[in-house]
Amino acid sequence: MTTLRWGMRLAALVVVLATAGPSLAEGLRQETLRIPAMISEAGGAKTFELEALVLRPDDPLTHPLAVLNHGSPRDGDDRAAMSPNGLSAQAREFARRGFVAVAFMRRGYGQSEGGWAENYGSCADPDYAKAGRAGAEDIAAVARFMQTEPYVRKGGWISVGVSAGAFATVALTADAPRDLAAAISFAPGRGSSSPDTVCGDSRLVDAFTQYGRTSRVPLLWVSAANDHFFGPALVDRLSEAFTRGGAKPTLVRTPVFGDDGHKLFSAKGIPVWSPIVDAFLAKNGLAPRPVPIALADVPPPTNLDARGRHAFADYVLSGSNKAFAVGPGTRFGWATGRRTAEQAKTDALALCAGSSAAKCAVVNVNDGLER
Repeated sequence: MTTLRWGMRLAALVVVLATAGPSLAEGLRQETLRIPAMISEAGGAKTFELEALVLRPDDPLTHPLAVLNHGSPRDGDDRAAMSPNGLSAQAREFARRGFVAVAFMRRGYGQSEGGWAENYGSCADPDYAKAGRAGAEDIAAVARFMQTEPYVRKGGWISVGVSAGAFATVALTADAPRDLAAAISFAPGRGSSSPDTVCGDSRLVDAFTQYGRTSRVPLLWVSAANDHFFGPALVDRLSEAFTRGGAKPTLVRTPVFGDDGHKLFSAKGIPVWSPIVDAFLAKNGLAPRPVPIALADVPPPTNLDARGRHAFADYVLSGSNKAFAVGPGTRFGWATGRRTAEQAKTDALALCAGSSAAKCAVVNVNDGLER
């Protein structure tokens, strides 16, 4: 196993988009899809429509595929409200680097079809290995479909996941499709029931032991020092179990990130995680572009104070289906990652007004001026 400590100073990075609509900015394009994914179940293969968001370079060329995989909320009631837009900022970074980036909802999440396939049972006796393989099936099925799209380059593709999606990505490497070139996992694991608590953590260690026996695909594993889902001590146990069978991941441990390092793979974390990803891709000969596609600047509304300008910088860094509203004085509010731009506008106005009767107006939607 290669273990790296990420201690270099990173310059601040602000990434912005210029326009709303199908062409998000010069050089990038966004589309929504319902992916017909054929997945094996008891009784035979079945096709499920999975909700997806695609970001890709806006040109007539083919590009390699990156499949992005979401986490799983601690409260199962929250699964239905999830959307691929929650990974749109992350997908944008891979698209800027020359990938066709598809963020999708696995079975049982968001508006994807099928029941929750990743049920690992009770806390007393969880079957995490089985749950990870179920998620891996969804990833593989999405990749098979996407490689039939005319803008996707046939051959080597990568899987990128966070939390439960990272765990499914690790499981994928244990029974890797022939054309899986590499995998990237941010804070992989399952069973976090509350901060710094994992149900049946020994069973999670067992799952990594199983996966490590056959995992041979290049794997980047990123973990923050203050991850409160799967902390450093548990990462030590999981990585040791994984490598015991012969797997050789590149484990990168980052410093403290925000109030919970589990949020590292996020829009705000881009300045930290993107150089780590770039180094891994370059090392494995998988970087499609030497320089990411540059995106246009978006100036902040003129009435904002320092706090508002900082919030606007976070806004432009965030993903799609977002809106920014301003009100009297320096009042503002913004929303991102909504299922539609209209919902983002509604939420931004409500956040701007708060409990007052302040009259707010939306001034920016998806980094384009609202007129």
